[in-house]
Amino acid sequence: MIAPPDRMPLPREFFDRPVLEVAPDLLGRTLVRTTPDGPIAVRITEVEAYDGPNDPGSHAYRGRTARNEVMFGPPGHVYVYFTYGMWHCMNLVCGPEGRASAVLLRAGEVIEGVELARKRRVSARNDKELAKGPARLATALEVDRALDGTDACACGETPLRMLTGTPTAPDLVRTGPRTGVAGEGGNGEAHPWRYWVTGDPTVSPYRAHVPRRRRS
Repeated sequence: MIAPPDRMPLPREFFDRPVLEVAPDLLGRTLVRTTPDGPIAVRITEVEAYDGPNDPGSHAYRGRTARNEVMFGPPGHVYVYFTYGMWHCMNLVCGPEGRASAVLLRAGEVIEGVELARKRRVSARNDKELAKGPARLATALEVDRALDGTDACACGETPLRMLTGTPTAPDLVRTGPRTGVAGEGGNGEAHPWRYWVTGDPTVSPYRAHVPRRRRS
């Protein structure tokens, strides 16, 4: 059986482009997580771009480490990191191999496997909150560091796949400062690299960067 066009995996060439081109183009695409209990699919509604050596907010800004190794690998692979000692977040590697850039998947709408997602996100007040934020999205899909390096462009049985989905119309895409990331003036406005689907209820709330106060 031939899969319909919106269920075809995105080709690696899709990700082998500048991160600021890939990021808004991911809106409306479908991320599928295959689990032993069944698949969970999410329509991506919010992302953030991180441009490696050109971006102080990127994990790869200061070079290659054991933690960010996947970001330097082939495009189309999944970079998963652990943050705040309790949460995982997932990114998709972009650009040519050897130049670390990636798109953080911030939020989405669970469109398949809702019951499975609810079991993982028991604190969600409604289905719109199941993947409303990067840590919530990873939790709903049961993504952790074990999936770091997964090829999201692979065909057949694979834990994570990015499918064509239905790209969001350009007039529905909005852009602004990234959540919680500093920049010139301390508000991140120098890098308006957060993209979201306007009016979508699954988009996470924006929070400006708050500098940490040093104890005297």
